Amino acid sequence: MSKKNKPTNQKEMSFIEKARRTQIVECAIETIAELGYAQASLGQIAKRANISKGVISYHFANKEELLEQIPIEYYLAWQAYVAPRIEAQTSPKEMLRVYIESNLSFIDENRQHVIAVIETVSNMRTADGKLQFAEDHDEAILLPIENILTLGMQQGIFREFTRSSARVMALTIRHAIDGFTLELVRKPHLDVQEYARELVTIFDKTTKK
Repeated sequence: MSKKNKPTNQKEMSFIEKARRTQIVECAIETIAELGYAQASLGQIAKRANISKGVISYHFANKEELLEQIPIEYYLAWQAYVAPRIEAQTSPKEMLRVYIESNLSFIDENRQHVIAVIETVSNMRTADGKLQFAEDHDEAILLPIENILTLGMQQGIFREFTRSSARVMALTIRHAIDGFTLELVRKPHLDVQEYARELVTIFDKTTKK
């Protein structure tokens, strides 16, 4: 399909293109979750979407542009899920509890997307060989935890943290959540609520004043 064949109705075109792009990204997620990053060719994704490779090429410049949407859309969905739940709390202690619980719930409810994100961020590299999402991903994920820790410290609820020790604690909390992600991939029947309760207990004890 060539660009000159696009519909002249901009509103209709935008709606159709958005829906098609969403479908293609969802099929990419399913393909990577099932086959892995290396085997997720445009041909495999097109087959799952029941479209031609040309349709994918119409919406995405190349495979890399398509696959980079997987962690981007995951982050946006994660943010939309977690942020309002945290903002609804008034106590830093409750914010931290809700951060942990809502992260684990989101992971549990989006298992295929989680697997696809793990595969993608572990494999996509820039032209100079660096992991494409590593640095930006860390900052975007860790900052909300550090903000909660800082607020709790200012209110006298959490113990004192230096800037560097707050980063260590934020990393520890995040790694515990990410460890759950990998464990859930290996053990799909893991008791999510029990895991969440234990993490909340652990970090309640390690952050309290």
